[in-house]
Amino acid sequence: MPLKEIARDVFCLPVGFANVYFVGAPDSWVLIDTAFPGNAVEIRTAAEAIYGDSARPEAILLTHGHWDHAGSALDLAELWNVPIVAHPLELPYLTGRSNYPPPDPTVGGFIAFYSRLIKARPCLLGNAVQSLESGREAPGLPAWEWHHTPGHSPGHIVFFRREDGILLAGDAIITVNFNSFFATTLGVPRVCGPPAPFTPDWPRAHESVRLLAELRPQTIACGHGTPMTGGKAVMQLAELATNFPIPHRGRYIEEPARTDETGVVSLPPEPPGRLPGVAIAVGLAAAAGAMVAVAAYRRKQSTKADTPAQAL
Repeated sequence: MPLKEIARDVFCLPVGFANVYFVGAPDSWVLIDTAFPGNAVEIRTAAEAIYGDSARPEAILLTHGHWDHAGSALDLAELWNVPIVAHPLELPYLTGRSNYPPPDPTVGGFIAFYSRLIKARPCLLGNAVQSLESGREAPGLPAWEWHHTPGHSPGHIVFFRREDGILLAGDAIITVNFNSFFATTLGVPRVCGPPAPFTPDWPRAHESVRLLAELRPQTIACGHGTPMTGGKAVMQLAELATNFPIPHRGRYIEEPARTDETGVVSLPPEPPGRLPGVAIAVGLAAAAGAMVAVAAYRRKQSTKADTPAQAL
């Protein structure tokens, strides 16, 4: 999906499998999330396409500090000379005071397997990051409010505009099923819970989803997946809040990670479940084969779309 206006003065830019959002009018706008390290040029180019060559936001707002959301924050903040703003409970992880709770690949599913193969780097923002002030109004966004939605990370926040019901949900929920390789690769839209291997507090994650359902958003735009709007999105969010799927196994299922304003306080024991090299190789081979199948499926669908209908 290319750069697209998904609501009045709200633009979504997919970068890899993460989304960033440009919110506001040319005279006053903010950037929400910054995708991965190395994406600053692509994001700046999109900003200039929307707002003009001298585009410069009021601030960079982070839903949370994971590397696929804060990866290019420092480069962009230095480029534009603007502050980065995050919830105070995210600051320990953005300033090097603490590491996030480690991911849990034992929860199962496609993205959990993938998490074994990557090592996310901390995003160290130093003095460039500022603490989000108390209250409900989002900085630089007078018509918006923010809500604290922990679970996926301690200081995770979302942004909500009540006048038209648009929700920028970060990873508190996502609109793609990361547990399924095919759903992820094909981008099948579906309101789902947060990415499982990177969620260290499931009770609070569920509470956050309930809060989002109570807001009754009409448009749901997340950190991952295609933005969804209308009755289907509302019903799927309500269903998720009622029947919140918690993995059957995993490090944080019985006991969450304990955190405070200094960072991680305690962690449950690491469960057994490391894959040997052979298993990883087999998994990669299976994934490669599945990618070939997906490519063939897409070609078939494209051919169907390009074939003229038969005369009756």
